Amino acid sequence: MPGTIIFETKSKQVSLMSPKFPVVIIGAGMAGLTCAVYLQQAGIEALVLEASDGVGGRVRTDIVEGFRLDRGFQVLLTAYPETKQLLNYAALDLQAFRSGALIHHEDRWMRLINPLQEPQSVFQTLVSPVGTLPDKLKIVELIRRVHGLSTHDFFQQPATTTIDYLVDFGFSEEMIVRFFRPFFGGIFLEDALHTSSNFFEFCFKMFYSGDAAVPALGMEQIPLQLAGRLKPEQLRLNTAVEQVTGNQITLSAGETLQAGTIVLAVDAAQAARLLNLSVPTEEAFNHTTCTYFAANRSPNQERLLILNTKRSSPVHNIAIMSDAAPTYAPDGQTLISVSTQGVEIMDETRLTENIRKEMVDWFGNDVKTWRHLKTYHLPHALPDYGPNAVHLPLRLADNLYQCGDRTAYPSLNAAMQTGREVAELIVKS
Repeated sequence: MPGTIIFETKSKQVSLMSPKFPVVIIGAGMAGLTCAVYLQQAGIEALVLEASDGVGGRVRTDIVEGFRLDRGFQVLLTAYPETKQLLNYAALDLQAFRSGALIHHEDRWMRLINPLQEPQSVFQTLVSPVGTLPDKLKIVELIRRVHGLSTHDFFQQPATTTIDYLVDFGFSEEMIVRFFRPFFGGIFLEDALHTSSNFFEFCFKMFYSGDAAVPALGMEQIPLQLAGRLKPEQLRLNTAVEQVTGNQITLSAGETLQAGTIVLAVDAAQAARLLNLSVPTEEAFNHTTCTYFAANRSPNQERLLILNTKRSSPVHNIAIMSDAAPTYAPDGQTLISVSTQGVEIMDETRLTENIRKEMVDWFGNDVKTWRHLKTYHLPHALPDYGPNAVHLPLRLADNLYQCGDRTAYPSLNAAMQTGREVAELIVKS
């Protein structure tokens, strides 16, 4: 009988009419939750189905021995237009890193501070050995170029690779090696800097015009804030979807749901499986490994992201999380995040020991007392976004939509932007 659920019991079959929902969103990551919140604001109560035990997708936080460990190093760029529009920053109690970087280069320490955020650092920045004086003037020129561009403007431009863009702009090899490659390579999770130049410009503007911050209680507070704006019955965790056929959703447990509209807020492979399409083989991801250590004291208390110009090292980027956000660690303890790119097959024990050996050279024998807390290997950390990347359509059919950063560009902003745009399309239709 169409539109029914059949439950098998020991004695008989029980047939019930399938529940009907105006909108069902599959996936409670940032895109799916954003879509649901905007629909809620428009008076449409969507049902959100999530296969895992919590909301947030890649934006999750674990508590380990009293430390707050984000699943991979992540920050919220407060200048993101989508997050400024939807999130309550005050409620998140954002804790910011200083705007700039501490750079380790051939046994030397160098600093590059954003003078727009710290005007007193102008002279220090001008004489910094990170780049030449013409490089510093080029940065001012770059700021002028991107300042008036909107998010839409950035991604309507012709694009090249970031490395070609930087060379063509006139930056010296020294500046690229000492700053742009370690800093933006850490953002893109790829050191060749083949990521699209329009995404580079967008990220550059977001970093210089706002803070890089984390909520006091961990990055997961961001999706939790959005989920808290929905009614409890709108969110079903531990609910895996098996298939989508027309307006019918079949759950792995056997239940079927009917929806007026369906939104796929999942990755490309999951979307293809749900629609019974061939799984794409060309979807590329940039991957990273994040290793967390507990220490008795901070090796550096400047609240700057620490970059390593030696990219063959097991240490690419370091963030001393508890210096920026003391609530990330128990009282009297320090939480240190070390990011390593390019690790495809991870040997956790060997990587941890190699990191320790490198850090002893940087910070001394105190590193030998650091305690390994946990390692996160993230093979699907960010969708690859080259200069020929194509933004995907959000409407797949009259009753079927998709959202997420995979449809646009890799960032929290894109996930929320596409979630909002899908909600707007649904409301209009």
